[in-house]
Amino acid sequence: MSNVKALPLLDPEAPDAAVPCCPPLSERPFTAEEAERTARMFKALGDPVRLRLFSAVASHEGGEACVCDISDVGVSQPTVSHHLKKLKEAGLLTSERRGTWVYYRVEPSVLAAMGQLLTVR
Repeated sequence: MSNVKALPLLDPEAPDAAVPCCPPLSERPFTAEEAERTARMFKALGDPVRLRLFSAVASHEGGEACVCDISDVGVSQPTVSHHLKKLKEAGLLTSERRGTWVYYRVEPSVLAAMGQLLTVR
């Protein structure tokens, strides 16, 4: 059993709607809980390899990428798997196994929620 918490970027009642975990940075100061949730997301993206992997998945044709197509980031395959796992734990990626390969996806609503967080109102 895992004790990993996923970021609540999306409203489970409306999975297609982008619901940011927190208000835009310019709206008001974050509460301690909002800051904690947001920090977990940015911490996951704070590693250059993870950011490259996240970008490779997000920009891949069709919105999803096979791990076989994105593993050329200058580290070994076990390290790629570790970083992809961290991105999944942060709620930034989803995955699906198809045969021997795993396909990763960044849901458009996750990108929209991240963008809303950084929007100036």
